[in-house]
Amino acid sequence: MIGLLQRVSAAKVVVDGHTIGAIDAGLMVLVCAEKGDTEREADALLAKLLGYRVFSDDAGKMNRSVVDTGGALLLVPQFTLAADTRSGTRPSFSPAASPADGLRLFEHFVREARVRHEKVETGQFGADMQVTLTNDGPVTIWLHIDPVDISR
Repeated sequence: MIGLLQRVSAAKVVVDGHTIGAIDAGLMVLVCAEKGDTEREADALLAKLLGYRVFSDDAGKMNRSVVDTGGALLLVPQFTLAADTRSGTRPSFSPAASPADGLRLFEHFVREARVRHEKVETGQFGADMQVTLTNDGPVTIWLHIDPVDISR
C-alpha cells in the first residue's frame, strides 16, 4: 500500500461540481493499493499514518501526529501512485491492484480510519475528482508498506 500524505491547512474533493469531502488543518492522503496488498498492509499503512509525526510541537520540531493535534484526514483513492515509470514516457499502471481489490482495500482503510480517528473525510473511488489543497510547509511524504516490511 502507498500513502502520499500532505500536511494541509485545508483540502477538498469535488465530484461533478459538488464537494464530497473537505477538511481544515490535517492530512490529505492519496491512497493506493498495489497487487498483492491485503487488509494487513492497509492496517499497517493506517497505523503508520496516524502516528507519523509531521506537525510541529511547541519548539517548532515535527514531533506531533495528526492524532496528537486533533487534525482531520481527507483520504483520496489514487491508483496512479503505483505507476511504473522505469521506461518510456508513458506510465504503466500494472503494479496497481485490480479495481475490485483497490475498492475493497480503500473501503477497508476508510472504515478502520473512522474507528481510530474521529475526523475522516474521503474522495470517491473511480470518480473524476478535482482535489484542491493548501499544503502547509510544504510537507509531502511518501509512505510505502510492502508485505515484506510487515513480516520483519
